[in-house]
Amino acid sequence: MLVDFDTLPDDARIWIYQGSRSLSEDELIEIRQAMDDFIQKWTAHGSELKSGYEIRYKRFLVLGLDQSKASASGCSIDASVHFIQQLEKKYNIELLDKMNVSYKQGDFIAYKSLVDFKKMARQKAVSKNTVVFNNLVANKQEYTEHWEVPASESWHSRFM
Repeated sequence: MLVDFDTLPDDARIWIYQGSRSLSEDELIEIRQAMDDFIQKWTAHGSELKSGYEIRYKRFLVLGLDQSKASASGCSIDASVHFIQQLEKKYNIELLDKMNVSYKQGDFIAYKSLVDFKKMARQKAVSKNTVVFNNLVANKQEYTEHWEVPASESWHSRFM
């Protein structure tokens, strides 16, 4: 069941898929329609999953699930990963690679491998004040409060 992302409760489970590049306006229109279609059919053991999504900075697909009525099962999580893999293939974009880091450089969102980000930290090209995206947040409240933070407030701090 597709719901507006903003109506999901603070404890809604969150998955963040970070794109290796920005999406074009045409791609965003198509992906929004694909997300709508997927969520409307997304179930766990025959039960509808009350879900919503948002796309941030033309780069991050954020999927939220209200688990108060039905939780995601292994099969439903597999279905969502398969859906994201289809998007990766269709749009020639990485969305599932967790070994990359996105951070802000002014108004621009930079995307680097973890190895390159570590090198940049050693070279002081990024600092504890660099705004990073903590894609490890688990629920909507964490996403709202701790997703876009200075590196010093994230797991990225170990490299500073």
